[in-house]
Amino acid sequence: MFFTYLRRELRRRRKAALVVASGLALGIALVIVVSSVSSGMGKAQDKVLESLYGLGTDMTVTKAATAPGSGSTGRPKFEFDAKDNDDDATQSTDRVMVQGFRTLAASTVTDVGEQDGVAGAVGGLSLSVMKVDGQFKRGEFKQEGGTGQGGGGRGPGGGSGMPQGEVKGGGASFDVNSYTVYGTDVTQQDLGPLTSSKITSGRTFKTTETNAEVAVADSAYAKEKSLATGKTVTIHGTKFTIIGVSTADSGDAAANLYIPLKQAQTLSDSKDKVTTVYVKATDSQRIDTVKSAIQKNISGTTVTTSADLADTVSGSLSTASDLAAGVGKWLSLAVLAAAFLVAGLLTSSAVSRRVREFGTLKALGWKSGRVTRQVVGEALVNGLVGGVLGIAVGLAGAYAVTAVSPTLTAELGSSAGGGMRGGMMGGGGPGFGRQSASKALDIALTAPVSLSVILTAVALAVAGGLIAGAFGGWRASRLRPADALRRVE
Repeated sequence: MFFTYLRRELRRRRKAALVVASGLALGIALVIVVSSVSSGMGKAQDKVLESLYGLGTDMTVTKAATAPGSGSTGRPKFEFDAKDNDDDATQSTDRVMVQGFRTLAASTVTDVGEQDGVAGAVGGLSLSVMKVDGQFKRGEFKQEGGTGQGGGGRGPGGGSGMPQGEVKGGGASFDVNSYTVYGTDVTQQDLGPLTSSKITSGRTFKTTETNAEVAVADSAYAKEKSLATGKTVTIHGTKFTIIGVSTADSGDAAANLYIPLKQAQTLSDSKDKVTTVYVKATDSQRIDTVKSAIQKNISGTTVTTSADLADTVSGSLSTASDLAAGVGKWLSLAVLAAAFLVAGLLTSSAVSRRVREFGTLKALGWKSGRVTRQVVGEALVNGLVGGVLGIAVGLAGAYAVTAVSPTLTAELGSSAGGGMRGGMMGGGGPGFGRQSASKALDIALTAPVSLSVILTAVALAVAGGLIAGAFGGWRASRLRPADALRRVE
């Protein structure tokens, strides 16, 4: 009898049921869209942070660079060996420099790895190379800055602030090019910046190539310099064979070229030195504890976590994320609460218009509880219908966002204790510590819908139906048989 009456009443009052269901659907759809967009922004921020120092890295350990002494200009100097009779000869020289933070002893990697809560630690050495080609008179060329454009490479290499391009004057004509090199520990390639890139051509390093003259090139830099697997590139007089080409998963690559750590240490005269220690914690819940332990037990180091980096993200990604987490969240709750309230009031109003019907049923022997259950049942079905509509509309909205994939910009700037990595802030990693203008990364926004969001929508639909049923049931429970008689009169 319950289901027969329920089916008859829902068919007879389709318009009223559709109004209630539509209100609930709007609130549920908004919750799904906001939740999925927020999830997409969270994934976008994760990509930005991964591009800073690699996948799986929870924190980095560095040593802040000291300011140049008062008697030093901090500018690179180049020596050329031209003779008096060959001033017009083309010459080439390059300078390999440790960039970013001061170097740490390689033993620091072991010390960090022994700290409680550390699952893994690996060291890396970040270098910048300035190469000068051209015709010079005999003597010394000193770069005084202010010429050319910053950096010639992509990513970190493209934001070094070094001169770039052709420079003429003083009886000389020369080209200045700069790029970045990252020394990676080939025996532990599961941590560090290279993990945020995929090998798209050739191969990565073998664990036995600890001191081999081989290199992996970033795809953007390889395209610019016409590099490919099998070709060679010369760094400070040493020829490296390109064994692979990598492409960054998001944002810019960590460096233009990757070489074995020992080779990087040799080129920069930094034997047994690293610039950064990349750390993975045993548990994400212990990151703060591990950070404190490292700072306490290994003096003179700066520890930067992904949370510290996230605080420096600005731009449209940060703004949109704040809006979704703040305005979007409260707007969804407000609309949902309004939808519940409207559904309840409409259900109560519908019961009032059915006074004669319910009064007659009570006169025929229906108990108040039976009438109330009938009203709650109808409201619950309306809520479920609203939930189905809301899920459908919400999924359509999330799909539309993903299909359009609006581009958001993430700007990463320096913060206290940190530095710049090719214009991107970080506590460590290739290029960290560069004092250059902040750089923007373009991130395509997606709106993934998880199973938990769908289950939440179903729960909201049931809750909406129960709330509406509570309003209607309360009104129905107050009806008396005399109400029907008065309505007839």
